[in-house]
Amino acid sequence: MLVAEIEQKKQEKERVVKDCFPPLNLPGLSVQELQDLCKELHRKIDVVDEVRYDAEVKVVKNETEVQSLKEKIFGLKGTKRPNLKRVKKTTDDMLGACNDPSKLMKPDFKAKLKTVKKEEEKKEEVTDWRKNVEAMSGMDGRKKMFNAGQ
Repeated sequence: MLVAEIEQKKQEKERVVKDCFPPLNLPGLSVQELQDLCKELHRKIDVVDEVRYDAEVKVVKNETEVQSLKEKIFGLKGTKRPNLKRVKKTTDDMLGACNDPSKLMKPDFKAKLKTVKKEEEKKEEVTDWRKNVEAMSGMDGRKKMFNAGQ
């Protein structure tokens, strides 16, 4: 039955092609007649290309419309599918969380953190600048500065 159906489809296709496109009789035609035939065939090709292009545009338009309608349906339902992330847990962790009441409590993450003491910056004592200038004046003061630089 399948073989007979395939043969029937082939015969139907050949019949439709013969009806739409009769065989060409080229051997008795002059140059002018051949040119006219070529022009006619080009016109038919252009018409077929236009129909094909229009069909493609309709298909693309329908596909985008279907996609937008699907999005509207999901929007009307009010539920959006969240992006789920894979969680790696062993079966013992999952069963233990169900049975152990201590695991049902929320964990205190701050309890496990180390405490860090901030060291305050050592500030130099602010002294009166006039006393410093008086101590540095004279040769003794310059000698002290020279010795301190070495």
